Amino acid sequence: MHDDRTLVEARLRRVLDGRIRPAVYPESVPLEVAVWHAPGEPVPVAEGLAADVEPVTVGSRWGAPWGTSWFRVTGTVPEAWAGRTVEAVLDLGFDENMPGFQCEGLVYRPDGTPVKGLNPRNQWVRIGAPVQGGEEVRLHVEAASNPVVMDYRPFTPTPLGDLETAGSDPQYTLTRMDLAVLDETVWHLVTDLEVLGELMAELPVDAPRRWEILRAVERALDAVDLQDVGGTAEQARSRLTDVLAAPAVPSAHRISAVGHAHIDSAWLWPLRETVRKVARTAANMTALLDDEPDFVFAMSQAQQWAWVKEHRPEVWARVKKAVAEGRFVPAGGMWVESDTNMPGSEAMARQFVHGKRFFLDEFGVENDEAWLPDTFGFAAGLPQIIKAAGSRYLLTQKISWSRTNRFPHHTFRWEGIDGTRIFTHFPPVDTYNCSMRGAEIAHAVRNFKDKGAARHSLAPTGWGDGGGGTTREMVAKAARLRDLEGSATVTWETPSAFFAKAEAENPEPPVWVGELYLELHRATLTSQAGTKQGNRRSEHLLREAELWAATAAVRTGFPYPYADLDRIWKTVLLHQFHDILPGSSIAWVHREARATYARVADELGGIIDAAQRALAGEGSVPLLFNAAPHTRSGVPAGGARPAEMSGRTTRAERPDGGHVLDNGLLRVGVDARGLVDSALDLAAGRETIAPGRTGNLLQLHQDLPNMWDAWDVDEFYRNTVTDLTDADEVTPGDDGVTVRIVRTFGASRVTQVLSLPPGEKRLVVDTEVDWHETEKFLKLAFPLDLHTDRYASETQFGHFFRPTHTNTSWEAAKFEACNHRFVHLQEPDWGVAVVNDGTYGHDVTRAVRGDGGTTTTVRVSLLRAPRFPDPETDQGVHRFRHALVPGASIGDAVREGWRVNLPERRLHGAGEVAPLVTVDRDSVVVTAVKLADDGSGDVVVRFHEAHGARAHATLTAGFPVAGVEVTDLLERPLADTAPPTVDDGRITVRLRPFELTTLRLKRA
Repeated sequence: MHDDRTLVEARLRRVLDGRIRPAVYPESVPLEVAVWHAPGEPVPVAEGLAADVEPVTVGSRWGAPWGTSWFRVTGTVPEAWAGRTVEAVLDLGFDENMPGFQCEGLVYRPDGTPVKGLNPRNQWVRIGAPVQGGEEVRLHVEAASNPVVMDYRPFTPTPLGDLETAGSDPQYTLTRMDLAVLDETVWHLVTDLEVLGELMAELPVDAPRRWEILRAVERALDAVDLQDVGGTAEQARSRLTDVLAAPAVPSAHRISAVGHAHIDSAWLWPLRETVRKVARTAANMTALLDDEPDFVFAMSQAQQWAWVKEHRPEVWARVKKAVAEGRFVPAGGMWVESDTNMPGSEAMARQFVHGKRFFLDEFGVENDEAWLPDTFGFAAGLPQIIKAAGSRYLLTQKISWSRTNRFPHHTFRWEGIDGTRIFTHFPPVDTYNCSMRGAEIAHAVRNFKDKGAARHSLAPTGWGDGGGGTTREMVAKAARLRDLEGSATVTWETPSAFFAKAEAENPEPPVWVGELYLELHRATLTSQAGTKQGNRRSEHLLREAELWAATAAVRTGFPYPYADLDRIWKTVLLHQFHDILPGSSIAWVHREARATYARVADELGGIIDAAQRALAGEGSVPLLFNAAPHTRSGVPAGGARPAEMSGRTTRAERPDGGHVLDNGLLRVGVDARGLVDSALDLAAGRETIAPGRTGNLLQLHQDLPNMWDAWDVDEFYRNTVTDLTDADEVTPGDDGVTVRIVRTFGASRVTQVLSLPPGEKRLVVDTEVDWHETEKFLKLAFPLDLHTDRYASETQFGHFFRPTHTNTSWEAAKFEACNHRFVHLQEPDWGVAVVNDGTYGHDVTRAVRGDGGTTTTVRVSLLRAPRFPDPETDQGVHRFRHALVPGASIGDAVREGWRVNLPERRLHGAGEVAPLVTVDRDSVVVTAVKLADDGSGDVVVRFHEAHGARAHATLTAGFPVAGVEVTDLLERPLADTAPPTVDDGRITVRLRPFELTTLRLKRA
């Protein structure tokens, strides 16, 4: 037989595109259209429905950036269409290649009942099947003219990312507003041919199955009359019956399809638009569930569910009904799909507390899985948090984006810093927006790395990022792939059903230990410094507010602000979403975030002040309130008393124009350029700064990544560097015992103050940057005279180690990494910590000097200046605080990290305030003291071992205790854990390295 394969395949493409797809809607009549353009922000549905509209025609331009237009479409079904299936086809000006990134709409009936969403891949609204001739049609479309921020020339700077700069030019052209007959037989023929054509293209050319499909397709095309597609479609379909009925081989890979619409809670659109995106998607998915009995849809992010409940009660009613039927599934059990690198310990825990509690309260549903398909890497402390929340599984997709190394597993157990292991799955389909294309299904089969040990994988199916969800076309394709020779089998299943099957077939999968580092998007640890500092500050203010409010409630009857703290926590958790906290959203999002963080700080400051005043009482005794988990200035953790002052700091000028700071513990030399050329640990007699090098060195790099400007920093940025050594001023500070440095470069200015606090072995570096650079990266470097092959980075509830060398490609890829409050480097008998109050990105490198010694350089990432998606990223004034701590043990690093993030609070009162809870071991760090969320008045204490060693400690309550329970993060007793004994308020605990524990203390 002659090889005519390419001829038939080309014929299929042309006939399908040029003849058969156009015949899906063989007849149509135009609808009458009128429009009202809302003058400002979106209006309530009732107002949009009642607005005065003006006629508009297809071809008209409409929609200022971020505007809302209410279209009214009316018409009459022709009498000749009686008994047929009729749909409204409403094309607002869509580009089908951009679902989720363009204009969108939500269709309503005249009474305000939502029908379904409109988006580039979902433009139809069913009128009737069958329909009555002469039937009147009246629909309203709430259309959002969201501009295209990232188009076919991605990463181009644009003013469209903020309402304040986007202008008013119409963004879209009204393209089609018709009533049309849907030929369902042709529609099914399209799907048949798409499925077979896509499958055929993935099979080996010499596979018999490929040629069987090819011949069947050829026979079907022969049966199609190109001038009467509708009249011959059934005959064409009949010629495909046999190849579509051939069952999959018994060893076929098995895909659990989960209906999905990954909706970024903010990204290239503001938070307020996400509220509407979720409503449109939920309306679409509940409508699809009504039409497709096998379909299952899962939606994560409790915040998005809460938005539907608050803003779209009609959609919420449909969602609740579908949840009760088990087909619209709450997934993930987190408040949002957050970043997991940067949120602090308590914040990461509260993501699960608030997410799981919402689903439990609303639906009685408890999630077993964490669902984070798009998060930019996973911190090593996360597994025990997932377990402590009562969950067992993790799903993500993003690690497949890594640029350097291919992750070796798709199903594995992930082990965290304390030894907790979580069953984890990376869908080998390598997308969280699967559309059931043959290429995607075949890729999942080829790509699956656990062949022989497992056969199941998951495919999140539906348009996402900007929402939209699963389409009827995807469901139809999945039906044909349920049991089809040459393909993996596809079955709609819930996430929990998939994980149960996957774990049962592969109970002892491989183990991966440590962080799941994404070899991409490393610059998200630095972009939008103001958002990151707002997050860090909010986390610590929440700690203080809970601590002092709980203490005051127990001691004085102070009214504990349950509702306010709950609301503020949810606000902070929302802003940890994986495009907000990482700094990869449009300008509008970050402008609002900065304002939100300012309001949060004011409100929490008021709670803290009121609680502390209630505790202090009336009096003139100067009190220092210590919210840190370690004693400070003689004040115990969680208590208040007069501070104990010790030591003094001196400053002397050097002959070379530099300065010497000395507090009896640390002697610091500052040269005439304002650079630190010595930091001598006086007790150890040990120099911190490497010979011939200087610390406090600001370094400026060119920074234009190949893609993903706000997200990425590419390794070649290191090829060019400018050391900012010229100083405009190096002078004594106003207090006489500090050094003030001023530098200018480009269009920017830096002012630094170096100080040695009395009685403390740390050099504090306060840096103010008035930043006006573009596509630059600013680092702060400390070259240390220290030899070590690894260093510690703080993460949630502990720390973990990264190498300082680049022996392998895995190590070399971690050229920018995340820490929380500290990094720590140590030789066996001496170490150094670098602590911060709001930065996350850093790098550590090592070099061997000519004298044979090793210089290990820690560089803190301060600022970037990408131009996409926010052209003005980080422009303006920023303030940072860092501290260099010579001679630091890991315990010192933990303590100093807390200290720099929890400034002292002072006020006058009647006398000492005893802590509500004390712990007798510094290695046991209390991260939360609060009242139980259920309003019972019980005191909840959460703590962990922070040094990486076993700990035997006594926790003492400063109030009568009637009983104690060990609980999960949701403050529920752990059934398999015996409660510790209580002896006169003293509770003995034994902890493994980094073990996390929550105790609930019942007040007597």
